[in-house]
Amino acid sequence: MTTEDFKRVAAEAALAHVKPGMKLGLGTGSTASIFLELLGEKVAAGLDVVGVPTSEATREIAERHNIPLTTLKDDPALDITIDGADEIDPQLRLIKGGGGALLREKIVAFASKRMIVIADASKRVETLGAFPLPIEVVPFGKEPTLRAIRELIGRLGLTGDVVLRRAEDGCPVVTDSGHVILDGHFHRIDDPGRLAASLVAIPGVVEHGLFIGMADIAIIAGHDGVVTLEPEGQAFAEASRKTA
Repeated sequence: MTTEDFKRVAAEAALAHVKPGMKLGLGTGSTASIFLELLGEKVAAGLDVVGVPTSEATREIAERHNIPLTTLKDDPALDITIDGADEIDPQLRLIKGGGGALLREKIVAFASKRMIVIADASKRVETLGAFPLPIEVVPFGKEPTLRAIRELIGRLGLTGDVVLRRAEDGCPVVTDSGHVILDGHFHRIDDPGRLAASLVAIPGVVEHGLFIGMADIAIIAGHDGVVTLEPEGQAFAEASRKTA
């Protein structure tokens, strides 16, 4: 099976947590997109749910699959957010934001009673940091903000650099909220909590892609099957259906 197959298996497993009448946070990214496709099929078959998209891209996909949508203004309390991740460590700390939606993803997850992460097994790591950490910043003053972040990583003993994310045309990537993204190529983050707290203390930093203490479970699909993980990193359930 391919990585795309494993993403689909994880997304299918997450559907078991969706019940009629639920208000859902709808994630952004390739795995979340597969979940939206499958959710759309359930909606077409009569499932009564409503969702809050975490990005304009997700909104477009949800609308294409005729998933009813709402807003946090109208429905500020959600039941579940189902989203992917770029990295997941044994404590279910995440790096998210490879698609640039980290701010809205974090707001929607925070508004939810539970957050379910779906991913293929390649996203499971022992230590966060191999995937670049997205840091969303205000365009005004991004140069001193960047300098402050570089000074911070030096004080924290992190290696690597922080660079402005650019699109294929060379222009800075702009988020749905009008901000730009800096990517921290740290390679290894031994103390994600300390880095998270230090980043938000820098004026100009809007949000970062470290999701700490937010994920309730992770559903991970790989060659050994589907495993559901709690934050302690211990598998408490394994699907009987193997994927390979």
